[in-house]
Amino acid sequence: MVKKAPGIIFGILMGLVVFGFCFWGIGYSLSPEDTTLKVLLYIPAYLFLFIYVFLLLSAFNLGYRIEDDGLVITWGLRRIHIGWQEIENIIKVEGKSNLYSLFGMSWPGYMVGLYAAKGMGVARMYATNPWNGFIYIKTSKGFYGITPVEEAFDSMLQSIADKSQKDIEHLDMDAMDPEIKGENMQDDNFYRLLFRLNIIFLVVFALYLAIFYPGSGAPPFTILLLVLAVALFFFNIGNAGRLYQFSSTGGIILLVISVAVTGLFLILALSEITLR
Repeated sequence: MVKKAPGIIFGILMGLVVFGFCFWGIGYSLSPEDTTLKVLLYIPAYLFLFIYVFLLLSAFNLGYRIEDDGLVITWGLRRIHIGWQEIENIIKVEGKSNLYSLFGMSWPGYMVGLYAAKGMGVARMYATNPWNGFIYIKTSKGFYGITPVEEAFDSMLQSIADKSQKDIEHLDMDAMDPEIKGENMQDDNFYRLLFRLNIIFLVVFALYLAIFYPGSGAPPFTILLLVLAVALFFFNIGNAGRLYQFSSTGGIILLVISVAVTGLFLILALSEITLR
């Protein structure tokens, strides 16, 4: 009932590339004499790796099931049972929602955690691709967002409505008053430009190392700069997206800082060519 493959494949590839490089880079760039700094970098790296692996493995067991006594959402080792009598409202959300994370993680094809959508409310998302619509279930235990596969979406929605004896409400996010829905950062051209600049700078940085220092012959300091730039990028994009909902200027400033720091690191790395 859930199309998991794209999110899982993307998550595996992204995890291997990002964490693989970061762990290698920390070990390569710091000598045994830098034990304290190495530990300070390894601790958060292993912490985020543990969280990431947990979220990724849980994606393999993401699903929804209609049972006689309620709706069951499975995610990893967790089994959430929502009794039919506990359901208060069922909303079919259509259009592009302005979703942002309060406490969660998402990447293309996967979204899990506590999210808020302006003009609608907060929901615990157990979803794959909610950007084009999802089922929003209000219960006495909390609010949930799920995304059955397209071919089973309407049939599951109707089954939930029939068994809970609730009417299906419709909410078109594209037709919502922009002042209520708020500005989506994905529709902000300047925000998207800064986001892409961050990625371009990181790619250029990586290509520079691959071209001028093939075979891992780069100076340790240069490798460490790229590791720090990658870590800063992921830290800032998560916080920038959250801050943007309360202050678009604040979110943009975080991305500007990330671009500026990555650009500075790239300049320092390029200076290695002239200093050799």
